[in-house]
Amino acid sequence: MIDAAHQRLGRANIVLVWDNDTSHRGAAMRELIAERPWLTVYYLPAYAPILHPVEVLWSALKRSLANLAAHGVDALAALVKTRLRLMQYRRDGLFDGFIAENGLALEPP
Repeated sequence: MIDAAHQRLGRANIVLVWDNDTSHRGAAMRELIAERPWLTVYYLPAYAPILHPVEVLWSALKRSLANLAAHGVDALAALVKTRLRLMQYRRDGLFDGFIAENGLALEPP
């Protein structure tokens, strides 16, 4: 997939940010990365929720469900979908806040 992206993007340099999954750090992957001078890979720390805006979203969602007792998995799933939809349509910059909280910029440098 990375090779296809490289071709599709006109042989542009690619920067890849990966988590610490064992398949990303194995010997075979290190060899593939070394063979591609146009590829720069950065690995996230082992556990870095502060670098991942969705972790902040899930934290807010879990807080909103803290004292509720669903009548089953289907009811819980419906409730989660409803809460996510309510978050999605808020106009107070909630999602921007999730990104800003971890120090990421909303605009490219």
